[in-house]
Amino acid sequence: MLTSKQRSYLRGLAAKEDTIIYIGKEDITENVIEQARDALKARELVKGKVQENSMLTPREACDRLCAECKAEGVQIIGSKFVMYKRNEKNPVIELPKTKKK
Repeated sequence: MLTSKQRSYLRGLAAKEDTIIYIGKEDITENVIEQARDALKARELVKGKVQENSMLTPREACDRLCAECKAEGVQIIGSKFVMYKRNEKNPVIELPKTKKK
């Protein structure tokens, strides 16, 4: 589970990322799920976009892809969404540490 500080950090990183997942009129297909999994494994942080001809809202698309890929939704703005999943074997992104109480 991401803290608000970690989520904020990831949002900053996502601003520089290109959108690589597009969800169109066929909504979320097995191909889109596979593409998302591969991208999350390689990059950890992935930006997607729901196109106008899709029946899904960006929130629905993000939640469904996150569930399929066991990732976490970072943010949803307009038609775009950002997902994060830590690569346990080869982490790319170093998240800010959480403070211990």
